[in-house]
Amino acid sequence: MTEQELIAGLKQSDEACFHYLVTTYQDLVYNTAYGLLQQAQDAEDVAQEVFLQVFRSIHQFKAEAKLSTWLYRITTSRALDLIRSKKSKKRFGVIQRLWGGDEEVALDIPDTHHPGVALEQKEDAGKLWRAIAKLPENQRVAFTLHKLEGLPYQEVSEIMGNSLAAVESLMHRARLNLKKILEQDISS
Repeated sequence: MTEQELIAGLKQSDEACFHYLVTTYQDLVYNTAYGLLQQAQDAEDVAQEVFLQVFRSIHQFKAEAKLSTWLYRITTSRALDLIRSKKSKKRFGVIQRLWGGDEEVALDIPDTHHPGVALEQKEDAGKLWRAIAKLPENQRVAFTLHKLEGLPYQEVSEIMGNSLAAVESLMHRARLNLKKILEQDISS
């Protein structure tokens, strides 16, 4: 099935096309979400939300970019929304504890089962995940899409809505920041 046939079928609410969409792109969506969230359950939740959003908003898709680019964009947006939401909840939990509340703040320790992680030792992978999580949001997105998902800079720029030069700059800063974070981790 071509991408144009798939899109046309989705716009007609064809159930077989939706099933094809999910089976074809589920790894792309899940792996991207996992790369940003570093939690399997959260990545699964985001993946479900992404496919529901695609089903509901396929009529707005103008095919100016590839369908996969649109899916990456939606996935990235949903994952970042969840990260922001969790940060807000953690801040609220800390404030409640300071004022005598009973709510505990759980620290999420990342699972290290992402297929893009090519490190042999789980401990090293955990250090890398923690370092990635400390990157500024836009650097984390660029790094995840380029290094973990293997996308070329041009596609990353389309997904993020940035220029190619901006993505190259983000990647450069991400590499420098990761090096600094990992060096601090080693020295402490």
